[in-house]
Amino acid sequence: MSIELLKDLHLLTRDGKLNADARRKLKQIRHLVGLLRPVLDDAFAAHPAPAIVDCGAGKSYLGFLLYELVLGPAGRGTVLSIESRAELSQAAEARAQRFGHERFRFVAGAIAGAELPADVQLVTALHACDTATDDALALGIVRGAAAIAVVPCCQAEVARQLDTRADRAAVDQCLIEHPLHRRELGSHLTNVVRALCLEACGYKVTVTELVGWEHSLKNELLLARRVFRPERGTRATLASLLERWRIEPALVRALRAAGQDPCAPCDP
Repeated sequence: MSIELLKDLHLLTRDGKLNADARRKLKQIRHLVGLLRPVLDDAFAAHPAPAIVDCGAGKSYLGFLLYELVLGPAGRGTVLSIESRAELSQAAEARAQRFGHERFRFVAGAIAGAELPADVQLVTALHACDTATDDALALGIVRGAAAIAVVPCCQAEVARQLDTRADRAAVDQCLIEHPLHRRELGSHLTNVVRALCLEACGYKVTVTELVGWEHSLKNELLLARRVFRPERGTRATLASLLERWRIEPALVRALRAAGQDPCAPCDP
């Protein structure tokens, strides 16, 4: 990679060294790119100009590394970076121009309303906060992306829905009695629901650790490949889980609004 680009991204110091924080960040992103290699290889084999969408991109670290390590050497393909904070999107766009990344596009705005190419091969989201990860997943599912990869960050929405005043079985109530346990269970339930939604919409899902805990406490990777065949019984399982915990996460709401209810029975 360009050493000057890494300096410009503050992933290297001015004298080209790595500090501890930059080392952790760079390790996470490079490892994610490595885990995405198989789906990227498939995308480049199947399409002359594959489109990659990075949601909740922040400073676009992931997008720049994807361009430098994959799209640049391939000489084709496009990265589209979506970021709601206009100042970050503008700064990243200026950086892409300085370093000659001509096939790097930027959208300053909400993930749900972003204008995208007609055919999207990969949707990613690295540490998109709370329901922004759900927005990225919904975008990928509704647009029929060939692959979707997300590393969730903070996940508070479902924890707020786990109302301790509700009439629950004692065995369930004890799991959410304390705020810390409620937050941890809410986070776990969120990712379980996300995986089930992907499977219910025709994706094969792998859930794995991104990097060691010493590098990040938010390191769960959900990697999904579209196989056009919902897992048998997944929709009923998802519906039962939502009913048991009396929750309706953002991803479920978004898919229902788009006419793709993940709990509805599949057509024969």
